[in-house]
Amino acid sequence: MITIGNAPCSWGVEFADDPRNPNWKTVLAENASAGFTGIELGPIGFMPEDPPLVADALEETGQTLIGGVVFRPFHDLEKWDEVLDASVRTCKALVAHGAQHLVLIDSISPRRAPTAGRPDEAEQMDKAEWIAFRDRIATVAKMGAEEYGLTVGMHAHAAGFIDFEPELERLLSEVDESHLKICFDTGHHSYAGYDPIAFMERNMDRISYMHFKDINPKVKADVVAKRTGFYDACAQGIFCNLGDGDVDFPKVRALLVNAGFEGWCTVEQDCDPEGDTSPAADALLNGNYLKSIGF
Repeated sequence: MITIGNAPCSWGVEFADDPRNPNWKTVLAENASAGFTGIELGPIGFMPEDPPLVADALEETGQTLIGGVVFRPFHDLEKWDEVLDASVRTCKALVAHGAQHLVLIDSISPRRAPTAGRPDEAEQMDKAEWIAFRDRIATVAKMGAEEYGLTVGMHAHAAGFIDFEPELERLLSEVDESHLKICFDTGHHSYAGYDPIAFMERNMDRISYMHFKDINPKVKADVVAKRTGFYDACAQGIFCNLGDGDVDFPKVRALLVNAGFEGWCTVEQDCDPEGDTSPAADALLNGNYLKSIGF
């Protein structure tokens, strides 16, 4: 059985300390009103790190906590303490609420930001830097899997050092599969210039969790050509409502069903928290679209 959830980033929540963030209880309530029964944690600190307080709010809104994302600079050795702290706190929060999915994302690097969507131009790490980077990811993956009993998935993300398909595949080939699986984001894969369906066909056995995101192809072509920053691209609407972009969600569904995939798939429509769109209205539209194609 496939169950559909949503995430705070669909309300523009990218960083816990952003003063533009909506109230966390508002996100829960609007998610429930849109018909979703599951929600991600958001960046650690967005929801209070007080398990009884959050548990009460989840129960009041009929929500299940699905998982949480560690969106941190794994590429930066000097930020390792920050990465590890966020990882441990996220693991503890997930376990407290019975959530299953820990998602790791290498956050945006100034070295990679200008080449989002341009795989042939992107700067690559040298051998030593890659090994240290890979090992930091592997350390957190092993911790999440062995110490906390979580399912850990690597998520490729525009403008980080795990962005393009060959980088994700290289990482997966070098890290123990029992520790690290794939959180597959359909939109980021398209943004990077690759075919989400083809990747899923090759890698279904390692995909443990899905992020549903769609891409406006006209905006994508424009921001790639102009080397537009990721958050500016979000503000321009690169991540459109599901079904309005270039991701073939009926095929995504068919692949999941044919593979016997079970569990959560989560909508992630990254947006500008001060943009013109209504996250609550978009959540309703996205949920209705997914129902219309059989989810």
